[in-house]
Amino acid sequence: MSRLAAFYPVVDSTDWIRRLVPVGVKLVQLRIKQRTADDVRREVRAALAICAPRRVQLVVNDHWHIALDEGADFIHLGQEDLAGADLRAIRTRHVKLGVSTHDDAELERALGVAPDYVALGPIYPTSLKAMPWAPQGLDRIGEWKRRIGRLPLVAIGGITLERAAGCLAAGADCVAVVSDVTRHPDPLARAASWISATTAASMGTIA
Repeated sequence: MSRLAAFYPVVDSTDWIRRLVPVGVKLVQLRIKQRTADDVRREVRAALAICAPRRVQLVVNDHWHIALDEGADFIHLGQEDLAGADLRAIRTRHVKLGVSTHDDAELERALGVAPDYVALGPIYPTSLKAMPWAPQGLDRIGEWKRRIGRLPLVAIGGITLERAAGCLAAGADCVAVVSDVTRHPDPLARAASWISATTAASMGTIA
């Protein structure tokens, strides 16, 4: 059994991964937007070279075809990318899959592809991008967890270290974090604080 760490930073470059791994990060998502396919391929290849020998779980966001080509073993898909992905190819290669959800219809769609985790967001208001969905709040975390059972639930969106405990107590197995680390004045110290705060938290399990 492999485990889904409670602290899940989401970063946009291998440079971030290179900095965070020595701090003790065990799960990280590489989410690259608006770059050429060649750039993405180089980043994924470099990230895998950092993560694989250190047993850090790398999750590649959206670029499933590149992830498969480069030998990644975990992909995260948003709803739009889920519709266009070759799910059979992903499963044939025994690659794990996480899926974003924001409402009931998206949750049903996600569960229909038997994901390895479900992400729910945004939990709180976020400044990273305009969201068509209102903040989900802690109660929705509990609702989603009851509906998905033992499947790991990832909370994302506007979550700070100070808010993490509430998300985990509400039912999240894992907290995905973007700006609370990457925009912090001391991102490495902040990441270390996240690791310390979540070490004893419950962890989701992926078969």
